[in-house]
This record gives sequence, C-alpha cells and structure tokens, in this order.
Amino acid sequence: MPINHRIVLDNRPQGEATVNNFKMVELPLPDLKDGEVLVCHHYLSLDPYMRGRMNESKSYAQPQPLGEVMIGGTVGEVVDSRHPKFKAGDQVVGMGGWQEYSVVDANVVGALRKVDTTHVPLSHYLGAVGMPGVTAWYGLVKIIAPKAGETVTVSAASGAVGSAYGALAKARGCRVVGIAGGKDKCDYVVNELGFDACIDYKAGPGAVRAGLKEHCPKGVDIYFDNVGGEILDDVLARINRKARIIICGAISQYNNTTAVQGPKNYLSLLVNRARMEGIVVFDYADRYHLAVAEMAGYIKDGRMKSKEDVVVGLQTFPETLLKLFNGENFGKLVLEVAKL
Repeated sequence: MPINHRIVLDNRPQGEATVNNFKMVELPLPDLKDGEVLVCHHYLSLDPYMRGRMNESKSYAQPQPLGEVMIGGTVGEVVDSRHPKFKAGDQVVGMGGWQEYSVVDANVVGALRKVDTTHVPLSHYLGAVGMPGVTAWYGLVKIIAPKAGETVTVSAASGAVGSAYGALAKARGCRVVGIAGGKDKCDYVVNELGFDACIDYKAGPGAVRAGLKEHCPKGVDIYFDNVGGEILDDVLARINRKARIIICGAISQYNNTTAVQGPKNYLSLLVNRARMEGIVVFDYADRYHLAVAEMAGYIKDGRMKSKEDVVVGLQTFPETLLKLFNGENFGKLVLEVAKL
C-alpha cells in the first residue's frame, strides 16, 4: 500500500516558526469510500495567512489543530475516484494540505474543483487564478470599484496578491504605484508588471515616505495593504479625501511576540473622510468562478504576468515557508512536491 508523507504542526510557534514546530509523519493511504477521490499533489501553496493559523488565538479562520496535517491550497491529479464527477487523470485544485496525497470527500461543495490547463499552467491555480488572484479581484472590483485616473498604491507589489491587484487596477485605467523590497523586485514591478512606479522600502529610512511624495504627488486614492506597520502609517499620511483602504494582510506583524502595532496615523481617516476595510477571500467562495474567469483571460492574452518562486521537495518545510516573512521569495511561493 502506498505511503503518504505529511507535515503536521507538532507545537505552536512563539514568534517566528522554526523546524522544531513541525514533524513529518508517514501513513498508509486508506481505501476509498463512496464519494471520495484520491489526489496526488503536484504543487502546494505557501501563503502568509498560514502563520496566523498556527496560533491558538481567535482569527478569521480556525487555528490549525496540533498533530494534524497543515492546511493549505493544493493542485494535482486525480489518481483514483469513487465519485461520478471525477476520474483518474483530472487536474484539480483543493485544500489538500501539506502532504503528497489527499483523500477528498467530493460531495462537499467546493472541496475539489477541476481546472483547465490549456492556457493556464497548473501551478497558477494557486496564484494568479487561485486564492491570491481572487483576493485581488474582490478587493478591487467588488469592494473598491476604482475610477479611471485614480492613484492606487499596493504594498508587497511583487507578490502574488499585490501583482494581481496592480494588473487589475491598470486594466481599469488607474495610476498604480507599488511598494516592494529591493531594486530587483522594483524593476520587475515596473518593467514586467507594468506599474507606473515602485518604491523600494529597503532603500533606507524614510524611503517609503519620500517615494510616496515623489510618485503620488496628488496623493493616494486607493491603498491595498498586505504589510501593515510603518508602511501603512506612511501611506495614511498621503491619502486623499474619500480615500479607500483595503487591509488584506499585515505580514510585518505576523511573527510578533508582543501586541500588534496599530496605525499611528489613523486620524487621517477622519480628516480625509476615508474608509478602511478588511477583506477575507473565503467570504466570497461562492463567486470564485467570476474572478477566475477574468484573471485567466488576462493570463491568456498577456495582460497579466505571474512570477513564481518554486521550491522542490516536501522535506524543505518549514524553511521554504519562512521565506515569506523575511522577504526572500520573489513572486508567488509554491512548493513542488517531490516524492520521497
């Protein structure tokens, strides 16, 4: 009987996660029951929200249970099926977790979805046409509803969500200014993704504030925040009247062992009659197909580019995950599952 290698959360991190918080276990694959599908994972998604789920504190998602396989997005191929809608060879996306195989109850709505790889690579269903792309789509199209000519600023602009958000904003006639860490990432954001400008937050003290003054001389109408902390404060100092701010994440705060830092310039929201709103993509699961259709079209016609940072081997956890929190990843971080 085939063996399945799985990564489980062994104990909860205090601050930054380390290898000692995880454990690899081996389990034989069970026999399928009626309605179940066996999926062989090709790629696993690595996302900042995973760090929050390792904590026991209340959040928008349930904490990751100790001793169970880490939850996460996966794409792969159906190996065996006892469900009439799936057959061996189907390429699918789901939440199979950090393991080589998953057994999925396909009767659960949304648990497993077939994908078309004719024009979109399989791994992109974890990025530009997956959860990150859907997050960007809803954060811009459904919540912000931008007007042509508005200035949009995006933090973590070279990442999976930020790059998609910028592409969508450009497609709607906005001026888009990214914020990223390092010259290479900023060059990519401007030259490859087509942003109007990019601010290197690693360029030194005051770099973001100075960059916003230079590249957003008329102020910021829309800000999509993936980072929090000081960068959020700098943007709040430049917002226009009736500005709209989306809080998608706060990766600068996820490994804190002390209280999360709130915005210091929050009074700017009052002065400018601005709006700040959080977004959790899982709230829109019933409408994913609308976002995926538009994003896939942009990939197909070249209006959107999706850069991936691919690491090979399940055994590379959690070192690979930690790349997210120190800025080492360049593009959407995915792990290619190599059978052990």
